[in-house]
Amino acid sequence: MAGIIRRHRAAIGSRWRKLNPGRQALLVLACLRKGETFAEVAAGFGIGTSTAWRYVNETVALLAARAPKLREAVRDAREAGYAYVVLDGTLIPIDRVAADRPFYSGKHRRHGMNLQVIASPDGDILWVSGALPGSVHDKKAEWIWGVLAELEAAGLVTLADKGYQGAKNARTPYKGKNKPESQKEANRAHARLRSPGERANAQLKTWRILRKLR
Repeated sequence: MAGIIRRHRAAIGSRWRKLNPGRQALLVLACLRKGETFAEVAAGFGIGTSTAWRYVNETVALLAARAPKLREAVRDAREAGYAYVVLDGTLIPIDRVAADRPFYSGKHRRHGMNLQVIASPDGDILWVSGALPGSVHDKKAEWIWGVLAELEAAGLVTLADKGYQGAKNARTPYKGKNKPESQKEANRAHARLRSPGERANAQLKTWRILRKLR
């Protein structure tokens, strides 16, 4: 991140700032990870609140510009030769009141934003969608972003949980009670293959700034 900031400053001709690129990167990481207010991180780094706001917004924009679009991420996954990818939805909890129904997830029983994540078999995050209200089901969220359509066009096998059952090109577990042992074993194998990708979602929830998604 410091290197990105350093190159950006050189490109725009920014000669001097209160914090060097390394300190600016540290400030931004602290803000994103801990979710503190701009006044709090500004006090910690000995700068003004407005300066902290500019540093964070500038760096987030630089990072966002480097994030792969869906088609690019799918292309890279295909070129990497993955046997499959994992598609999973996650709910990022946010501060909302009970009246804000569009953001309330009945499944999770809390307010939040729905993010769709594509991960590699080893659990590396390949792509993250934009945020949708928590009331949007994973299957619909996938359809809105066109995730499975892109993965199918690339010929990639996609493993997903039961929330995507019925979606085209998604390999999901068997549902229902009293399943034969063969289906139970298939579900266990499916879960083992999917688990590293699902653990990748847990990484997103440690970045407390996401609680402020609107």
